[in-house]
This record gives sequence, C-alpha cells and structure tokens, in this order.
Amino acid sequence: MGEDTHGIGRRALFVTGAAAALTLGTVSFAAADGQAPGTRETRTVRGTLPPGCPDFVYVPVEVPSGVREIKVSYTYDRPNVPAGTTGNALDIGIFDQHGIELGGAGFRGWSGGARTEFFVRADDATPGYLPGPVHAGTWHVALGPYTVAPQGLDYELTVTLTYGEPGTPVRPVYPPERAAGRGRAWYRGDCHLHSWYSDGRRTPAEIAALARAAGLDFINSSDHNTHSSHAHWADQAGDDLLIMLGEEITTRNGHVVALGTDPGTFVDWRYRARDNRFGRFAQRIRKAGGLVVPAHPHATCVGCAWKFGFGEADAVEVWNGPYTPDDEVALSAWDATLVASVRAGGAWLPAMGNSDAHRDPDAVGMPQTVVLADDLTREAVQEGLRAGRSYIAESKNVQVSFTATGGRGERAGIGERLKVAADTPVTVRLEASGVPRCTVRLVTDEGVLLTSDPLPVTGSGVVEWRTTPQYAAYVRAELRHETAAGPLPGALAALTNPIFLGR
Repeated sequence: MGEDTHGIGRRALFVTGAAAALTLGTVSFAAADGQAPGTRETRTVRGTLPPGCPDFVYVPVEVPSGVREIKVSYTYDRPNVPAGTTGNALDIGIFDQHGIELGGAGFRGWSGGARTEFFVRADDATPGYLPGPVHAGTWHVALGPYTVAPQGLDYELTVTLTYGEPGTPVRPVYPPERAAGRGRAWYRGDCHLHSWYSDGRRTPAEIAALARAAGLDFINSSDHNTHSSHAHWADQAGDDLLIMLGEEITTRNGHVVALGTDPGTFVDWRYRARDNRFGRFAQRIRKAGGLVVPAHPHATCVGCAWKFGFGEADAVEVWNGPYTPDDEVALSAWDATLVASVRAGGAWLPAMGNSDAHRDPDAVGMPQTVVLADDLTREAVQEGLRAGRSYIAESKNVQVSFTATGGRGERAGIGERLKVAADTPVTVRLEASGVPRCTVRLVTDEGVLLTSDPLPVTGSGVVEWRTTPQYAAYVRAELRHETAAGPLPGALAALTNPIFLGR
C-alpha cells in the first residue's frame, strides 16, 4: 500500500467562472506490465481542507492500461462544533480520462455524501456511477466540501486498482416515452423522486410500486447530480405508468429538476449563481427535451434556496413534500410573479408540486401534480405542464374542477385565458371532492377576495364567485385544511394554476 499526504501547500488552482477549484498532487500507480489478472494495487492519501476552501477539490489519479476496476473509499473527521456552526460534510464522485471541464465529458458518477465507497468497471458500477471500461489516463476523484468546520476537514482517500481483462460492457435499455393513456385527460404525476442511485433508499421497483399505489400515471426520475439510474427504469414502466428521466441538478445556490430529458442526459452542477453559468445548462436541459423546474426555492438547508432567478424556468415547484412554512413562502413569491406577468403582459410561470421522496416514511405522490394532457406521453405531459394546465393535490383522493365563464357562454379552464371585455360579468366555479372540512380561497392579483365556509365532511362541494376582468386580472384557487392557529391559513389540500381574465 502506498501513502501520500496532501498538504494545502501542494495544490494548483484553476478557475471556472468566478469560482476556483483546487487540484491536489497526483496519485500514481505502476504500469500494468507483468501484473497478473486479479492483482490489486492500493494508494492512500490524507489531507486537510480549511474553512473557505473551494467548492470542489480534485485528486488526479494516473490510471495505467490493463485496469479492470477502480475502487475508491474515503473517510473524514466530524469534530464537535459550537451550536449554530456547521460541521464537516464531504461529498465525492469521479471523472474519467476525458477530464473535469465544466459540462461533464468525463463524468463517471457522483454519490454526494450518501456512500463511503464506490467502484466502476465495464460491466457494473456502484449506484450513482456509470459502468464502462476503465481506460488509461488521468482520472480525478472529485471531493465536494459541502460544509467545513472551523477546525478544518481532515480526510483519508483510498484508491484501489484491480488489473485484468475488462468485463462485457452493459447496453442500456430505457423506458418508452409513451404509456397507454386515456386520450385527452387529467393525468397525475410526481416529478421529484430519489432512488438509491443518489441519496434515496428505495429501488426503482419500490418507487414504481408506490407510484401505482398513489394513483399516479407518470413519474420523473431526479437523482442528485447523476443520470446513472436512467438505464434501470425500463422494466418498471408499463401501460399504466409513464416513467420520464431526469436529474436534480444540486448546486451550491439551489436545486433544479430537469424534467423529462432524453435518456442518458447529464447536466453539470459545478457552478454558483455568481458564475453566470446557469443559462448554459438550462439550455442543455431544453435541448435534451426537458423542462427546467427550480425545486423548493425557499428551502432553508445549506445551498438549497434558489438564487439563479426564474428567467430560465419553465415551471416552479411551490409545494415540496408535506406542506411547510417554506412552501407558504414559495407560494407567496410565486403569486408575485403572476402579478408581474399581468403587468408586463407576457408569459407566466406555472406552479408544480412534488413529493421529493427519499425513503420511508416519505410518501410518493404527496403532493402530486394533475395535468391536462392530450395523451400519456412525455411530450404531451410536458406540454400540459409548460402551459400550466394543472393543479396540485395532496393525494389521489383530491379532484378539482375550476372554470370561468362569460356572459355569452365563453369558457376557460385552469391555465387558460377567458377573452372577454373588461366589464363582462364572469362566473368562477370550483367543484372539489376528497377535501373534507377544507376552506376554499379564491386569490386574484389584488389578494384573497373570497374565503368559503368549510366544505362538508363528505369532502365534496361547489363554490361560485362573480367578478369582472377589470376587478380581477386572474383568479386561482386554494383548498386549505382547518387550522387552530387563528388567522393563519391551514396547510394546502390543493392548489390550482390561475385562470386569466380579459383580452
């Protein structure tokens, strides 16, 4: 076993945008000549990362020819820190001989902080990593010091190469882009889910079973910073479940779901808002046929709040998992974007809700987005989401119909515009079921203009309201549970995208 020490003095800096990355000393191995098949060689390096170090630290590994498998394990210290101070958390991944340039040509896997070791070879790889030949050249172990304690972060990294003939490469098979469907209909989906291919604890089979039990028609894979799960969903799809492929791009300035990208699409995450790089990767998502959906934009975890703005977004996740104060802030901020779009007379940003389920007891399909689509295909579902023809429901039990009609029978539904004169009387009608004792709130660009009495315990009810486009530029509906907190609104049971009123 070889050993080395990576002191902070043994470093080279290279710059990507405004953020610097740190490259440490190279780990070298002997040439493969004379190595018997199955021979293993190991090198261990140790070092310390100080507070304020770059977001990404790379350890080059010179891989000779004739290597069958590369395996990496690591540990780091977790010292006690004062209350209110972040401790140590160190993520890990690997890039192959194609390099570490932004864009990910050399990307071979990322597990964040979910695993302490991983391997890559032609015929298999640890979940989160991509199988494929281990070619000769300079590979890089990527360390991501997510947070560093005041004392610094001491780490130990062990790299093991196994020599021998490569195994047979695997040929990926992906799920189809179409399920049976019911023609133009309302379809239910959950587009933010994590499997054991990142930091989740569920297999694709377990997630698919839970999705079916939750009454879902479609899901989207969204593992953190890796597309390694894409080739493991095909046997879970069926006529009753459309499985789209994506990624949760997890940057230091917020997370964004790539929704329904082409199979095998990787989107890089190694940048901050100040680097002015996000537009390039939003374009990457769209070129791969996906939607750009900022996730939990007001979450309070380190690096989770969205700081890239919404100019590149196709929709925004305003409800993430069980309804919390973070979601209430996201809902309010989203409503402000609707007001701005009315003022500017331009496009508007639809809202989505997803579970972000990782493990038990996280409930798949709580909440779920219900979208009006022409068919149960990737393209049709995306078009419905992009157009805002959708509402968010806490479960399969919740059903909502929300319409606006004019005096001559003109009619518009969720995400649509009722094109009538400013002084035309308009009737807004909401029908709902599966929402016992919930209160209906109708919200416009002026605020909440109607709050109903609680619906019956049967969970079904109808609310009507009359207005004009001059009085309300748009109207959307919230169905909320009862609350014991005085004037504060209760948690959501359902939320609709708006109907716009006027020409």
